[in-house]
Amino acid sequence: MPSQPRIAMVAGEASGDLLASLLLGGMRGLWPDLQAFGIGGPQMASQGFDAWWPSDRLAVHGYSVELLRRLVELVRIRHQLRARLLAAPPSVFIGVDAPDFNLALETDLRAAGTRTVHFVCPSIWAWRADRVEKIRRAADHVLCIFPFEPALLAKHGIAATYVGHPLAAVIPREPDRAAARARLGLPQEGPVLAILPGSRSAEVQYITPAFFKAAALIRKALPAIKMIVPAVPALQERITACARDCGMQDALQIVTGQSHTVLAACDVTLIASGTATLEAALFKRPMVIGYRMHPVSWRLMRRRQLQPWVGLPNILCQDFVVPELIQDAATPEALAAAVLEWLAACQSRSDRVTALQKRFAALHDILARNTSELASDAIRQIIEA
Repeated sequence: MPSQPRIAMVAGEASGDLLASLLLGGMRGLWPDLQAFGIGGPQMASQGFDAWWPSDRLAVHGYSVELLRRLVELVRIRHQLRARLLAAPPSVFIGVDAPDFNLALETDLRAAGTRTVHFVCPSIWAWRADRVEKIRRAADHVLCIFPFEPALLAKHGIAATYVGHPLAAVIPREPDRAAARARLGLPQEGPVLAILPGSRSAEVQYITPAFFKAAALIRKALPAIKMIVPAVPALQERITACARDCGMQDALQIVTGQSHTVLAACDVTLIASGTATLEAALFKRPMVIGYRMHPVSWRLMRRRQLQPWVGLPNILCQDFVVPELIQDAATPEALAAAVLEWLAACQSRSDRVTALQKRFAALHDILARNTSELASDAIRQIIEA
């Protein structure tokens, strides 16, 4: 094993940046002087990662239309990265999520003799089951964040390790609501709604207007409510403009980042489907999941959907424990009504909220592992092999 391994990584979007930064922290426990480089974001950079391209360059939305618009740029970046890694092969390549980008790159690198690890199993159990063969060709090993995935991959001859979900280790089992509200300048009493419209550019286009119009209806019903929006820095200006267009610029507190603090502070969240919904579940917060995309993308995705649920909390619980309002169902009126139901349940301390919190606490226990250590040990074994 090299004393200072050279580790290439690609992480796309804010969620991948977070997962990769936690993995980097664990690997530095084994190799304090490791070199890590590739495509990453600010949280990876805080771990000493050398980002040749920023992770937000990989952010795409939907299944076909939006991806086609970005295809030329994505292919060019992948071609340049592949050439650079083939010219100076790393000790291991770790693709963090972003399967459309990473699996093809991993396949080429593996064929050339570079060991490859894919961190976060693509959701072959939810949709895109055809990706199984791509994973088998691409990855020497898959690091799985959900406990049922290794057995599923083993049926297809793919080596995998369950490492738990990194977020379950960093999110406290009992979030400090009072401290979070104080940090954000929110009152200790009274309802707080967190609005998380997503971290991708097209999500701002398709989702944010419906969310903010729903927020206007919620405010009309509950004038004293506080509403806070954690915005990805690159999208904050557009989110602020959307709030202004919806006449909500004075009603919404828009902050840069701080999504975990916002989730800890809120009573309920209106949230776009994605990793953030799992974060909200780990914070034990009632939520309404909404999502909208280009109509063509939606039709294509629905044909490949293997389960009745879209949101991660519902998929993991195998039940509609929180409402999902997707595409045409995600009207401002429907979103507002679902949020107001949760807010009323929180105010009355109903059994519905208690039952949900118990489900989410059990989920937290299942997902909480020493992910950094388990993942780093699996990567060490791959490098030593």
